[in-house]
Order: sequence, then C-alpha cells, then structure tokens
Amino acid sequence: YMLKVYNYMTSGLAISGLVAWTASQSPALMNAIYGSALQWVVMLAPLGFIFFLGARMQKMSNSAAQMTFGAFAAAMGLSMSYIFILYTGASITRVFFITCSVFAAMSIYGYTTKRDLTKFGSFLMMGLIGIIIASVVNIFMKSTMMEFVISCIGVLVFVGLTAYDTQKIKSMYYSTSAEMATKTAIMGALTLYLDFINLFLMLLRLFGQRR
Repeated sequence: YMLKVYNYMTSGLAISGLVAWTASQSPALMNAIYGSALQWVVMLAPLGFIFFLGARMQKMSNSAAQMTFGAFAAAMGLSMSYIFILYTGASITRVFFITCSVFAAMSIYGYTTKRDLTKFGSFLMMGLIGIIIASVVNIFMKSTMMEFVISCIGVLVFVGLTAYDTQKIKSMYYSTSAEMATKTAIMGALTLYLDFINLFLMLLRLFGQRR
C-alpha cells in the first residue's frame, strides 16, 4: 500500500518536472502565460484539481482518479515552469536532491516512529495557514525579508508535515477497504506530493541561484 502511494507520488513529480522543463524551453509559451492574465489561470488550476479530487474522489473510478491525478501533476508542472527561467539549472538540481534527502528522512521517520504525531497536526496546520496568508500579503508588499522569513518557517512546517502525513497515510490503510485502496493511495500520494513540492520551493527560495 505504501509502495503504491510512493509510486503515484513519484510519477506525479516526474510528470510535473517534464512539463515544467518542456514549457520553459518555449519562449513563446512562457510569454503567452506570464505576459498576460493567463498566468492566474495557470497558477490557480492546480488548486482547482485539488478541490475536485477531494470532492469527487469517492465517486470516481480508479482509472479516472489516476488520470485526474496525472492532469493535476501536469497543471502543477506548468505553473512551476517559471523556476527554470528564474533559477540556474545547476541550483535547481542541487536543491531537488537536497529536498529528496530531507523528504526521505522525514517520511521514513514518520513511517517508523512509535510516537503519535497527531498532536502536532493542528500546530502544523496553523503554521501552514500563516504561511499562505503571509505569502498573499507579500505578493503586494514584495518584501525580500518577509520572503526569507516565510521560506524559513515554510521549510520547518513542511518538514514536519512530511512526517505527520506519512504516519497518517500509514494509519489510514487499516481503515480502508480493498476496493478503496487505490483511491486512498492516490489521495495519500497527492498529500505527500504537495509536501514535497512546497518543501522544494521553500528551499529553492533559500538556496537557489537566480539567473
């Protein structure tokens, strides 16, 4: 079950990375997206997929759920294509492997620890909400100091969420029926995917080398 979760997550990351890199190689496409209001559609599309999966997952077939998750990963990749313009390829690669190491360590901890991490859930969610609000405010303030603080706090929050979510996904297995196992695995993969991507973006802001 957990292997299925990690396989879905890894395939989602591969789709996102491929779409992001391919889109960044087309100046015409990048100008069309980020030179117009279309950028808001591209940025908000992944959020729409998340709400759709959360609301419709129970009624979807396994194949439809898999295809929707793949479409979400592609939309997420398109929304992240700007990083290949903003940062050097070497620093993106370096931060990606740093993220992989940190994520793997915390996910293994969350899977193997006997400590109940649920008591940290509300604290981490409060931190996540604070990051979202501060990020929206900083869109208008454009403060580099606030961006640095948000990134530092974000790394701590998503490191914690990786362990917390892994333990939660593991515990969900025992209350999941056989016919729902695939859908539950996809939702688990979506959760860990978001933890990984956000951790990666926070670390990239801190350690990425801008062009």
